[in-house]
Amino acid sequence: MAAKPPAPPFEAVLFDLDDTLHDDTATYRRAAERVALDVARTHGVAASAVLAAYVRQADAFWINLAPEQLGTPLVGLRLSLWTAALHETGLEDATLAQLCARSYNDYRREYLQLWPGVLELLAALRKRGSKLALVTNGFAETHREKIVLLGLESAFDEVFIADEVGMLKPDPRLFRLACQRLGAKPEQSAMVGDRYERDIRGAHETGMFTVWVNVRGERVPPGGPQPDAVVADVGGVLDALESRLSPGRNG
Repeated sequence: MAAKPPAPPFEAVLFDLDDTLHDDTATYRRAAERVALDVARTHGVAASAVLAAYVRQADAFWINLAPEQLGTPLVGLRLSLWTAALHETGLEDATLAQLCARSYNDYRREYLQLWPGVLELLAALRKRGSKLALVTNGFAETHREKIVLLGLESAFDEVFIADEVGMLKPDPRLFRLACQRLGAKPEQSAMVGDRYERDIRGAHETGMFTVWVNVRGERVPPGGPQPDAVVADVGGVLDALESRLSPGRNG
């Protein structure tokens, strides 16, 4: 029997941004640590306590982010997060909270850096004829600047930021919108992301090929759909995408 011909390249490949193309977790924690050290030096509290309080506040916000929060100005949000974190450590100081928020934004910019190989990966996919889009649950207020600072401003055909489109991953409508804007069919497109629930589950519902960049070594939730490919970091993405093109692999 004749060998099955390879599938054509993906019409479109969508990428998450934070913790997929760069180490956002390390970036924000390093920035928060520097702020915590500043507070500790001037107010006699433990830097570790301030850092832990901010991480709790920030993690809770992003994990529980809902569509109705998309209109929230992020500058005000970070001020509220630092205000809550300082309150946890016994500091009620509105001026200090404002200083923390400003310093945090400045420090964070210093640590932004792509994972090695990201630009080469995107260039390789373009060479194969795939359209590229960035799909992020971030806020345009900071993410437009972040995209420029990371050198990604010309790397994508389209950029979809949650508060600009009024939708959050894993809403399947967001993935369909991205494919539509790129002139691609979902079933001939791929999604690459590090968050199972937001990136993989939502894209799976649209029939897209899914690549889970499992940087935290997590497990697929019981009963959840299996990703088409799982890689430990962005360096494995191209091979994962090309595995679909080879006869006899991935169905």
